[in-house]
Parts: sequence; C-alpha cells; structure tokens
Amino acid sequence: MLNFLEFIFSDYSFLIGCLFFPLWSAFILGLFGRFLGNYLAGCFAVYSLFITASLAIIAFILIGLQQSKVIVPLFLCFRFFTGDSSFIFSKLLESMGSSVSAIAVPEVYEVRWGFLFDSLTITMLVVITVISALVHLYALSYMQEDPHLPRFFACLSLFTFFMLVLVTADNYFQLFVGWEGVGLCSYLLITFWYTRLQANKSALQALVVNKVGDVTLVLALLLLFILYGNTQFETIFVAQELNKLLWGFYVGPWYFCFGEVIGILFFVGAVAKSAQIGLHTWLLSAMEGPTPVSALLHAATMVTAGMFLIIRSAPIWPFATTALFLMTVWGALTAFFAATCGLVQNDIKKIIAFSTCSQLGYMFYACGLGNFTASLYHLTNHAFFKALLFMGAGAVIHALQGEQDLRRMGGLAQLMPLTYVSMLLASLSLLGFPFLSGFYSKDILIELAWAHYTVQGTFAFWLATFAAFLTAFYSTRLLYYVFLSQSNAYKHVMKNAREVDEIMLWSFRPLILGSLFTGYALRSTFVGFDSTFYLSSNLLTVDNINFLIDSEFLPYFIKLIPVIFSFFGVFLALFIYTNKLNTFNILIQFQYFNPLVRLIHHFFLKKWYFDIVYNRYIATNIYAVGSSLYRNGDQGLLEFIGPQGIHTLLLNFSVKKNYEPTVYYNIIFSSVTISFVLIFLLG
Repeated sequence: MLNFLEFIFSDYSFLIGCLFFPLWSAFILGLFGRFLGNYLAGCFAVYSLFITASLAIIAFILIGLQQSKVIVPLFLCFRFFTGDSSFIFSKLLESMGSSVSAIAVPEVYEVRWGFLFDSLTITMLVVITVISALVHLYALSYMQEDPHLPRFFACLSLFTFFMLVLVTADNYFQLFVGWEGVGLCSYLLITFWYTRLQANKSALQALVVNKVGDVTLVLALLLLFILYGNTQFETIFVAQELNKLLWGFYVGPWYFCFGEVIGILFFVGAVAKSAQIGLHTWLLSAMEGPTPVSALLHAATMVTAGMFLIIRSAPIWPFATTALFLMTVWGALTAFFAATCGLVQNDIKKIIAFSTCSQLGYMFYACGLGNFTASLYHLTNHAFFKALLFMGAGAVIHALQGEQDLRRMGGLAQLMPLTYVSMLLASLSLLGFPFLSGFYSKDILIELAWAHYTVQGTFAFWLATFAAFLTAFYSTRLLYYVFLSQSNAYKHVMKNAREVDEIMLWSFRPLILGSLFTGYALRSTFVGFDSTFYLSSNLLTVDNINFLIDSEFLPYFIKLIPVIFSFFGVFLALFIYTNKLNTFNILIQFQYFNPLVRLIHHFFLKKWYFDIVYNRYIATNIYAVGSSLYRNGDQGLLEFIGPQGIHTLLLNFSVKKNYEPTVYYNIIFSSVTISFVLIFLLG
C-alpha cells in the first residue's frame, strides 16, 4: 500500500492541493455561490474540504511516517541590497540611546515564498483539515435555513486556507500572511450575522485585541530580518546562525540580548492569538458568531496559531530564558484563571470557551518548560474533544430554539441520547478520565511540570492540578444542567426538541473516535522515549527526552494527584446538584448571607474584572486621548494650516478687495497642479 502511494504521489505536487481546494472553494462560493443555491454551495464546500483532508492524510503517511522533509520553493518576493547596513544598524541603535558592538549583518535582504512539509506541518495539516471538513459537514445541516449560506461557507473555506498557509510556511514572512489572514476571516465569521449590533462589537474587539500580538510579531520579524537578511526557517535555525541571537545592545546600563527580545515579542504575539490571560477577552466575544465558527476557532485553528508559532520557533527559545519563564507562569495562571471563570458561568458556549482558554494554558506552560512535543500532543487530542463539545452544544442550542442559558435547559438525555453520549465522552476526555485521549496528554503535561524540579515547574504543577479539579466540576455541572436535571425550558420548546439529523451525527462519529483513541494511538509517536518523529522539526532535544523519562518514573502518589483531584471534582458536583438533601439550596443561602463567599462568586462571575478594568481605565482613556488628538490635531492644527486656513485667508482677502473668491481658488488650484507636474518631470 505504501509503495503504491509513493508511486502515485511521487512528485509531491499533491501537497499544493491541500491549499488549493479550500482556496478554490472560497473563490467559487464567494463569486458564484448565490447562483448555486444553499445546498449545492454547501456540498461543494464539504467535498472540497474532504478532498483536502484526504490529501493531508496521504501526506502524513508518505512524509510523516517516513520522517522526511519536503520543501517546495515557489518564487522570490523581493530582494534588495543595502550596502554597509551594519553601519546603518549601529546608527539606528545609537539614535535610540543605546550602544552596540560591531555586528556583521547581511548586505542582501530577500523574502521568498515556499512551503515546508515536515512532521510538525503534517501533524497540524491533518488536525486542521480533518476538523475543518467535519465542521463544514456539520454546518451543512446546522445552517441549512440561513439565506446567506454560500457566503458563510466561502468565509469558512477561506479561514481554513489561511490557516494552512500559516502552518505550511517555510519562513516567518509567509507565516505572518497566514496569521493576518486568519484574523481577517475570524472578523468576517464573527460578523456573519451583521445585523446584530453585539456581533459587530465582538468582532471589532477580537480584531483590536489581536492587533496587540500582530504588532509584537512584526517587530520580532523585523529584528530577525535585520540579523539574517531573510526569514527562512532553514537559515535561522542553523546552529551557527543561531549564535547571532546572543548578540545584543545596551540601553543605558541595561543589556538586551536579541534572543530575549525576539522571544518576548513572540511570547506577547502568542498570548494575544492563543487567548492567554490579559489578552483573552476576544475569545468570549467570538461566541457571538454561529456555533460552527466557535468549533473551528476553538478546536483546531485560530487559537492554536499562537501555539504553532511557539512550537515552530523551538530552536530560538534556548536563547530566551526570560521569555520561557514568563510563558510557564503565564500559562499556569491562564489554566487556573479560565477554570475559575468557567465554574460559575451560565452560558453553555462560554463555559466551553473558558475550557479552551484553560487547556491552552496547559499547552503554554508546557512549551515554557521546553516540552514542545508534549504540548503538540495535547493540542492534537484537544482538537477532537473540543470540536465535539462545541458541536454537541450547538445541537442542544439548535434543539432548544436558540437557548444558551443552562438554567433554562434540562431533561434532554431522553430526548437527545446520541448528543448526550457524545458530550459525555468529550467531557470525560476533557477532565482526564482514565484511558481516554485527554487523560494521556493532559496528565503528562502535569507530570512534566513536577519533573522539572524548578520553582516555576512546581508552581505550574499545583495550579494545573487545581485547574483539573475545577474543570471536572464545571464539566459535570454542565452535563447535569443540560441533560440530567429537571427541565426548566418552556413547554413548547421541549415539545419541539429533537435529536440531531444524520448529517450532524456523521460529523460526530469521527470526533468520538478521536476523543476515545487518539491519545493512546499517538502516545509513543509524540512522547515516546525512542520516538524520532519530530527530529526533522527541531523539536527533540536531550533535555526534552530527559524530562519525559523523569516524568515517566515519578512516584505513583505524584501521578495520582491530578486523577484524584479530577474525580473529587466530579463527585463534588454530583453531590451538590443531585443530592436529595437539597445541598444546592443550602449553598445558595450560605452564599447570600456570607459576604466573602458572595464576593468570590462575583469575582469569578465577572471574570476577575478584566472587562471592567479594560473598559473603565484603558479603553475610555485611549478614546479620550484619540478624541482630543482628533479635535486639536486633525480638526484643529492641520485644518487651520491646511484647507480651512487657506479657505479663510482667501475669503477674507477677497472680501477686503471686493473680488470673487472663485478667481483665487482657480489660481491656487492651477499653482498646485503646475507644481506637481514640475516635480514629476524633474524628479
């Protein structure tokens, strides 16, 4: 079978098809979708994405399993010569008040366009295309009554295309193109129902918050471009070239290493894109889009773009130890923060969104500890059960005629048994139930934190363990409110509630298999001691393997701590919500009469007051400064010395001389035109 595939696809040109079919789908549906109609447009998009997923799986067999690397160079974007650029670079730093020793920067700068297919790319390719294809299939049924379905599928396919551009890039410039394209498409998808004011506001918030990460990423790419003359991975990641990251400059008494600066800039970019604490607010706003958008954004695409940037840049991180420390602490805090917020939310989609934020925190701190393969392992497993959770939530919302409040649900286990089983399996995998996919990857991340035997490692271990307890609690709470409790929905809503149709069920089945078996099937490939699967992607180091070995042989009581905490969270939730002793009402009364408990509950419900702080102290002040600059700058100084001033001067002069102002307007217009013509001819 392998020889047959190698014979058929020997020139590897089919790899370009992985990017071609989503782009082709977006192009056709964007221009001609309204002529095809909803059903034909949806089928065209689904078939295109399933072809893409099939090509990605073939690429995994031919490239991933063979542990090879394929580079497809396409064309040169631009090239320029700078002369003595080291002198210019030194003068630039001196103008900033810094001093730098002689640096031999390149005299030729160029940017190329090409594709890189190695083990890391192939892994992301399979995850993105499979999840995206299933989301397209799910949306074919979920959005079937929407009159703008072709536009929705066009945006969804374009989103997938830009994500594929990001992960197949062989240089940082091309990665940034995909990075920006994904941000643009997320805006288009969140505002798909553009007549809703909240959807437009949420999309703008997502766009603005992500711009923080975009700016830092641009600055990092600029530094890399200055140091290396291009942004090719194959150039930067060569051992001899990496030593350039040890160079630095002084700003006053402080010395800044280029590796540290670039690492911190990458870190901030990933924080924004992967919704880590501080820049996480856009992730909840993305819930205003249709549920298939939420599934695609949160499972395998946009939120994983930041993680991919960190993992792809693995050879740079040893030169950015400060950034690694920040990454570890930030990821652990995010895992704990998001779990506490998910504990008290009542919107079903927001609870699952906070679980995404929390799981990304696990991946983040694992990268901060240098365990990139383990982080990628959890990213892969997480994509399956998180997509399944969102699709199940969408099925529930669809059945209850748009209701998203947990307190207005209940009793759906008998009406929607297949959806209940799907969400139950996904939730068990999320909370780390033994021998499901999430158990293998999530627990190994927690064990690796302990195995580092450092302050930040121990800090991450305990916060991740408490986050696992909280995750188990709110996952059980969600299942109880939606499926097991007595129904609080309106009678006419419950009468019309139905199980999902066959199309949705077909999109559930592969995700159920992934939630059950990918963790066990891929364990030896991702985190096995003797695995060399990611050797071609520069992800394997001696320290990485040593930490994996140490985590495998930890004392059993350390290994059992996360499992015990998870089971305790499940049993505590069941005791509170299903106990015949009316425990829930007792706790509500206790919260009402105890001001400290009420304050903590409100603190978690308001998401640690991040939104209030941003709106009251940051956004308001920025708006005031911008408004002042506009009034005094654009409308004031610029207009005074510009069109308004000239208009007033001519008008006053013409009134004084009793001339028509039209004469002077013609003179000014003629003078300006002649000046531009002379500049063009002489210049």
